Amino acid sequence: MHTPSPTGTVLDRILECRRAEVEHRKKVLPLTALKYGVKAATPLRDFSAAFARPGLNVIAELKPASPSRGVIREPFDPVDLAKSLESAGAAALSVLTEGEFFRGSLKNLREARKASLLPALRKDFIFDPWQVWEARANDADSFLLIVAALNDVQLAELLAEGRELGMEPLVEIHTREELDRAVAANAKIIGVNNRDLKSLEVHMQTSFDLIEYIPESCIAVSESGIRTHDDLQKLHAAGFDAFLIGEQLMIAPDPGTALAQLLRPVEQE
Repeated sequence: MHTPSPTGTVLDRILECRRAEVEHRKKVLPLTALKYGVKAATPLRDFSAAFARPGLNVIAELKPASPSRGVIREPFDPVDLAKSLESAGAAALSVLTEGEFFRGSLKNLREARKASLLPALRKDFIFDPWQVWEARANDADSFLLIVAALNDVQLAELLAEGRELGMEPLVEIHTREELDRAVAANAKIIGVNNRDLKSLEVHMQTSFDLIEYIPESCIAVSESGIRTHDDLQKLHAAGFDAFLIGEQLMIAPDPGTALAQLLRPVEQE
């Protein structure tokens, strides 16, 4: 069984902080209380179905900051962003909820989802079934699982926990070995992160190298480093069903306009 070993990377530092925070939050808000919160949550939206429509399906990410860039967007208004990105043609939203490194919050998730009709992914570092229930209690329709941060038992347990709640998670990989583990765990939505979470370097070639090994029955998502309409077209032609774009939108003066231009390029004069 594969077990991730700490290497002193950014990913390890984030996970260390999240583990301490989750242990504290579990004491404040036990699972029994969270389950009552899930009963009061808004009805699920089908995250997988968002990528069945024709054309270029973009998961637009609401991302206030990152370890590689620091603060990306300030002020940060999740309501305005969600409305603008939905109007521009986003297929789904991804909302950062990790606070220390990304300045995200569950409040941002709730507000963004309420402001649109799109399904919303909770983007965080999830390793405990308690976090899956927390995601649904805060109106998430899906959540991220990072294979590099999980052993095989955790991956299977978290996939099962999500499905029990009707949520199909986005399972993120960066290498062929991680992809094989995701497929073995019966992941249905597989995201290729072009950013190496250990070095933070971005190489879009990673998606092109790995797409042929993703089963056709899976929804294939390319993440990070996508900057142009041409990038989207090439990835779509290679076999990707959806594309997660964050920083390219968040650094734009008007993220909605930036997304519209990515989806519908300006015609040459």
